[in-house]
Amino acid sequence: MSHSREQIILHTSWISAIGNALLSVVKIVVGLWAGSLAVLGDGVDSATDVAISIVMLFTARIINRPPDRKYAYGYEKAESIATKILSLVIFYAGVQMLVSSVRCIASPEPRELPGMITIYVTVFSIAGKLALALYQYRQGKRAGSSMLKANAVNMRGDVMISAAVLAGLGFTFVLKMPILDSVTGLVVSAFILKSAVTIFLDSNIELMDGVRDMSVYDKIFEAVARVPGASNPHRVRSRQIGNMYMIVLDVEADGNITLNEAHTISDAVEKSIRQSMENVYDIVVHVEPAGKHHDAEKFGLDERTINGGLD
Repeated sequence: MSHSREQIILHTSWISAIGNALLSVVKIVVGLWAGSLAVLGDGVDSATDVAISIVMLFTARIINRPPDRKYAYGYEKAESIATKILSLVIFYAGVQMLVSSVRCIASPEPRELPGMITIYVTVFSIAGKLALALYQYRQGKRAGSSMLKANAVNMRGDVMISAAVLAGLGFTFVLKMPILDSVTGLVVSAFILKSAVTIFLDSNIELMDGVRDMSVYDKIFEAVARVPGASNPHRVRSRQIGNMYMIVLDVEADGNITLNEAHTISDAVEKSIRQSMENVYDIVVHVEPAGKHHDAEKFGLDERTINGGLD
């Protein structure tokens, strides 16, 4: 990872940590003082964002390590592992909030209306979270960081959570029904759980050597088609390490050409692919004699399987 990318992730993570810590403390204190379970839950959700930012700070250091004998591909996938851990932290916070809300709704004890200060704090939270989410997503795209973009998605969900809290508080005061605050807390927990599941599933792609944008295969086939002498691209495999693509494929060429000519075709295929795609780290092209019999391949794709509708 380049120094500039590391700096973007570190700088963004620090801003996220400080901003969320401020929001979390304010909401937890006001939620406890004013007696609002919904605002307290919103504050707990912001506290998980602080934990997320701290994990991101450590991860930014790890993924900057150079490749070594044990990890010849480097440490970039630590970002996906961190993203997976973050999703579990978020899920745990959602479950805790869900349990607390259900207990409060089921409790026979009467509750008082929360203080009006909860409205002002929630409006402040919405503005702050929206600013942090937009900043994180913009920086995530700039650095090509799935971790930053995942956290931006989480914060965008936090904006919806705070909006739900605000609406719930509004109905609570208008209808003078304290139980609506607990119901709002239940809705908040559902938002948190949904965000956790979304991030968890998205992090599977890189860990399972997949690609988020499956159009990369069409680009590879089109790039090969532009190279004279190269045909039948098959066993095409693409995976992501961090924000970079690693591509491996076989192509066919005339079996009577020289080794130098085969090497020239291989170089041309690689250059054509690089011209069609961004963020390509490495391409391995294996040239085979045209018409060679191919046994059924366990891994990789060809134009037939792509056109046949493989997901």
